[in-house]
Amino acid sequence: MKINKEITLAGRNFGVEFGDTGFLSDAAIFVNYGDTVIMVNTNASNSPRKGMDFFPLSVDYEERLYSVGKIPGGFIKREGRPSEDSILNGRAVDRTIRPLFPDGLRNDVQVVCTIMSVENDNAPSILAINGAVTALLLSSIPYDTPLGAVSVGLIDGDFVLNPNSEQREASDLDLTVCATEDRVMMIEAAANEVSEQVMIDAIDFGFNECKQIIEFQKELVKEYGKEKRELEYFTVDEDIRSMVSNFIGNDIKDAMQILDKDERNDKINEIKEKVAEEFSEEYEDSLKEINEVVYEAQKNSLRDMVLLENKRIDGRAFDETRHLESSVSILPRTHGSGIFTRGQTQVLGVTTLGAISEIQKLDGISEEETKRYMHHYNFPSYSVGETGPMRGPGRREIGHGALAEKALLPLIPSEEEFPYAIRVVSEILSSNGSTSQAAVCASTLALLDAGVPLKRPAAGVAMGLFTNDDLSVEKVVTDIQGIEDFFGDMDFKVAGTEKGITSIQVDTKIKGFSKTVVEESINGARKARLQMLDVMKAAIDGPRDEVSLYAPKIYTINIDPDKIRDVIGAGGKTINKIIDETGVKIDIDDTGKVFVAGEDINMVNAALKTIEGITKDVKKGEIYLGTVKKIMPFGCFVEILPGKDGLVHISKLEEGRVENVEDVVSEGDEILVKVLEIDNQGRINLSRKDATKEADEVGRENLNIQKF
Repeated sequence: MKINKEITLAGRNFGVEFGDTGFLSDAAIFVNYGDTVIMVNTNASNSPRKGMDFFPLSVDYEERLYSVGKIPGGFIKREGRPSEDSILNGRAVDRTIRPLFPDGLRNDVQVVCTIMSVENDNAPSILAINGAVTALLLSSIPYDTPLGAVSVGLIDGDFVLNPNSEQREASDLDLTVCATEDRVMMIEAAANEVSEQVMIDAIDFGFNECKQIIEFQKELVKEYGKEKRELEYFTVDEDIRSMVSNFIGNDIKDAMQILDKDERNDKINEIKEKVAEEFSEEYEDSLKEINEVVYEAQKNSLRDMVLLENKRIDGRAFDETRHLESSVSILPRTHGSGIFTRGQTQVLGVTTLGAISEIQKLDGISEEETKRYMHHYNFPSYSVGETGPMRGPGRREIGHGALAEKALLPLIPSEEEFPYAIRVVSEILSSNGSTSQAAVCASTLALLDAGVPLKRPAAGVAMGLFTNDDLSVEKVVTDIQGIEDFFGDMDFKVAGTEKGITSIQVDTKIKGFSKTVVEESINGARKARLQMLDVMKAAIDGPRDEVSLYAPKIYTINIDPDKIRDVIGAGGKTINKIIDETGVKIDIDDTGKVFVAGEDINMVNAALKTIEGITKDVKKGEIYLGTVKKIMPFGCFVEILPGKDGLVHISKLEEGRVENVEDVVSEGDEILVKVLEIDNQGRINLSRKDATKEADEVGRENLNIQKF
């Protein structure tokens, strides 16, 4: 039986349809918002995965290019590896729903969101979260928490719910808020230096707007939801818990009091080895439970330290950042470089400037077709003191790189101000918490060192949270290190400038956090951010006056679009000749904007001059210093502009009769000529005699001579 239910959300229909498709999935639904349609399928295995010590949830966000009427590029002509956008959107769904599943669930659960139709006014990323939650609620999988997701824009000081394409273009804020009935679950934001209070109010606005979706989900579940399956959950046998706890006593608690990280880790590893020696042989089948008890002992020790003793594991105050250092110009031949260090987290940022032709072209379902500013993030195993294979970027690297890119994007100068393609690479040299936000700082240093005129420097910090079991106590801490992230409840990343916020991303391991936590985290992040900006300013207080000696020099000119074909020439002959002679790169867009890039400024200027000459209109009466290119019995052809020749008839060479052209000029001579006429076929008639006469009358120095 086909079921179709809908509500109105921000003036558009939000609907759910199910019952007559995807018969073998636990739940298969179509969700639509306007003409954007996503199919969501959810399934779970009947038994836990053996040897698994975490919840094996997988979320797949499958873009289909037919959804926007495109045929995939390349030779294969079908969708291949997921785009960066699809990876980021899948991660957003995962981060939202993962904490809401029951503790101890070890069955494989898969959520597949297939993007089938896209209307640009209605973003599929938001719909995918709402669709995934709705499908899980209707399924027999043990998930039972309604949750809504909305987008919030900011136009002329007013908040806009689920802004359309035109509104998104004008908005100073692109905020996603995911919330349950009483707590915020996930936040993702890109902003144009929005103030802390405006951001807090925007999150509150989004939180309240989620309630309509939650009520809709409740009604669907009440009428159509399946009975939830009884699954086997991972739990620790109480006898084993008691036995292991008694064996380790206060050893873990004492070890967690050690301030030095390396010394603390050595002590904990020593305890783990003793536990393994004591129990691994007799309790071989219970090793997961034994390891869980040790893990819980570490976690509880750290949380008790924060919640009961009001102190942090490294002795810092709750609002205190770690030691900060900044330096620039680290690498001699790169276009810009900088290192940012925060405690034991250290990131090297490297900037490369390129011609506009080197922008990234995107083949996906979003409206964005090119990317001029690119940020890439590398997280090798040595950054955490471990060994491992060196592979391409994974989902985490892509996500962290995109977050740092988002933080700096509103500060990047326009193409008109700075006509370069810009790539920044963040190399994580050492990782002990919040490398993505350290990458924002290192990237800023590298961009300034490269001479990129950022609107303002940016920095980022991660705020953490510790709560008790019933979430009645919430304590926010500043600049979390790795162990606080691992055993804590939240990773609240905020980046921005001294003026305001440019990006936010929030992950949580609990069933949400209060609006008080939102406010404390955002305001605490500002205090820390300003400290970091001061340290960065001491290393470099603004962009270099000039780009690096090794960076291309890029200049632009605007030409009449009708002249583009003249610059390119038949089969590219003209433009290729300029490139061969000067060694520059030349890019021309459809509007007539010409970009010329090269390391030798003299060659860049020569290419610009040639292009200006090609596109300049010859006018009757103008005097040119031209070059004799060809001699004929009836006169000579003189090049007055690049690629533009005119004829000086033998009678126009000089006063009196001329028997032979060679008696007056030779090929290669530079001579003054005056334009007498341009006929209706574009042929140019020139006179050396008239130009010479005019020069004699007024003086050559007083002539307006065109020379290219």
